[in-house]
Amino acid sequence: MNPKARSIVATVLLALCLAALVSRHELLARHPAGLALQIAAVLLMIWARWTFGRRSFHAAADPTQGGLVTVGPYRYWRHPIYAAVLILLWAGVLSQRAVPTGVALLLALMATVFCFVRIQAEELLLRRTFPAYDAYAARTKRIIPFVA
Repeated sequence: MNPKARSIVATVLLALCLAALVSRHELLARHPAGLALQIAAVLLMIWARWTFGRRSFHAAADPTQGGLVTVGPYRYWRHPIYAAVLILLWAGVLSQRAVPTGVALLLALMATVFCFVRIQAEELLLRRTFPAYDAYAARTKRIIPFVA
């Protein structure tokens, strides 16, 4: 499957996992620490979108016009929006009760996999479009600043 098709499928499946968690009331945090992490994740997502500018979202992970963005949160990690989604997701699932349900854990794991499928497809397309992407990737972490 080509990267664009892989990205579209991963996006749809990720959205379905998140929708399933919402419908099961297992996405929004119930503990103050989890809620604080989710608020931080939403703020990170807003900062990243603001920095990204008026560019549109592409379900196929198509690089947008205007060049490679390496400022704002993109200075510290290559995928701050995906990082925010993962923080929101795991903070919610892990703060539901002492032990999350098996279904919630399975949906969260699947959503995480779909995020990484999308990230890989997007990075492949970015490398093809922007020759400077390899140098940017070498100095900027993918999901966790200063770590990974």
